Amino acid sequence: MAEAVLPGAIPALGADDIVLPFHIAPLDTRGRAIRLGPMLDSILVRHAYPRAVERLLAEAVALAALMGSSLKFDGRFQLQTRTDGSVNMLVVDLSTPASLRAYARFDAEAVAALGEDASAAALLGKGHLGLTVEQTALNSRYQGIVELDGQGLEAAALQYFRQSEQIPSAMRIAVGEQLVAGGGRRWRVGGVLAQFLPTSPERVRQADLDPGDAPEGTTRHAVPEDDAWIEARALVETTEDIELVDPDLGLDRLLYRLFNERGVVVSDPVTMLDQCRCSEERIRETLQQFAADDIAEMREPDGLIGVTCEFCSRKYRLSL
Repeated sequence: MAEAVLPGAIPALGADDIVLPFHIAPLDTRGRAIRLGPMLDSILVRHAYPRAVERLLAEAVALAALMGSSLKFDGRFQLQTRTDGSVNMLVVDLSTPASLRAYARFDAEAVAALGEDASAAALLGKGHLGLTVEQTALNSRYQGIVELDGQGLEAAALQYFRQSEQIPSAMRIAVGEQLVAGGGRRWRVGGVLAQFLPTSPERVRQADLDPGDAPEGTTRHAVPEDDAWIEARALVETTEDIELVDPDLGLDRLLYRLFNERGVVVSDPVTMLDQCRCSEERIRETLQQFAADDIAEMREPDGLIGVTCEFCSRKYRLSL
């Protein structure tokens, strides 16, 4: 169901832990806004990551939810990085429509050396960002790869949209900490993704990618941006970090603040869930693929095999 944004009219539109689809018809722009609070905290707290790693993983979770929540079929969306940085792997897995799980692999000493306020680019280093879509019914799998070379996740995702999907896109993601009584803190993340989707394909033409080896003096291909997209992109880019994470500024109010002069319409919000896919049955199926000698080495003195899920930290003790 689509609704014109009237701030505060529908409490769910201003809640935490949702993705809120929106449409600005006069600008031929569609998008999604996200705000995660308690659900994000529940994912991060079970791992006791360093503060810098928590912030980076929070951004990755928001990015995966913004991209994966648009899928309209039974399947999965996965964001994964493999790099030479102090955080050498991030994995965020979304099972449609809204079940999220995530973890990070890192070098604790290297992360500590960079400091608590290290940027995403510094933590990631060089490598690749992989974005994978799996459609269960068709048993199909598509993966897009973007090189990570000194940029953060937000910039890499925009590069993916430009190269792989060829859709003009604008994005803002911010991560913040909320102090609570007693000296504790909670993580929050918010973001907006807008994409230019007019009916005429001529209006979404973009400049060719730089070939990198063109002779010096070669004139680069240039295509003027559509006026509607210039306006939509500029509005998204004006969004401040505090607006994206402010617990007192619901997503409905944020979208109204950004786009009310053009008339923004929202659809039903998608409630995001901290929900792992691990189970004893799945783990048994995985273990049965190992050779008997490998299984024997895994056994503990009591004859059981201990397995801990990297995503949710749940511990299993199985007999085979």
